[in-house]
Amino acid sequence: MRIAVQRVSEASVTVAGEIAGAIGPGLCLLVGVAPGDEEADIVAAVDKINGLRIFGDDDGRMNRSLSDVGGEVLIVSQFTLLGDATRGRRPSFAGAAPPEIAAPLVEAMISGFTERGVVTASGVFGAKMTVSLINDGPVTMILEFRNGQLV
Repeated sequence: MRIAVQRVSEASVTVAGEIAGAIGPGLCLLVGVAPGDEEADIVAAVDKINGLRIFGDDDGRMNRSLSDVGGEVLIVSQFTLLGDATRGRRPSFAGAAPPEIAAPLVEAMISGFTERGVVTASGVFGAKMTVSLINDGPVTMILEFRNGQLV
C-alpha cells in the first residue's frame, strides 16, 4: 500500500460536478492499494498517520500529530500511485489491486479514522474525481506499508 500524505489547510474532491467530500485543516491521503495488501496494513497506516508529528507546535516545529491538532482527513483512492513507468512510455498499473480487493480496504481506512474520532471525508471509489487542495507547508510524504509494517 502506498499513501501520499499531504498536510493541507483545506481539501475537497468533486465527482460529476458535485463535492463528494471536503475537509478543513488536516491531511489529504491519496491511497494506492496493491495486491496482497490486507487489514493489517490499514491498521498500521491509520495508527502511523494519526500519530505522525507533522503539524507545527507553538514554536513552529513539526511536533504535533493529527489528533493533537484536531485535524481532519480526506481519503482518495488513487491506483495510479502504483504505476510502473520503468519500461516504455505507457505506465503499467499491474501493481494496483483490483477493485474487489482495493475498495473494501479503502473503506476500512475511512472507518479506521472515523472510529478514532477523526472527521473523515472521501472520494467515490472508481469514479473520475477532481481533487483540490491547498498544501500547507508544503508538507508531503510517501508512506508504504507491507505485512502490517511501514517499509
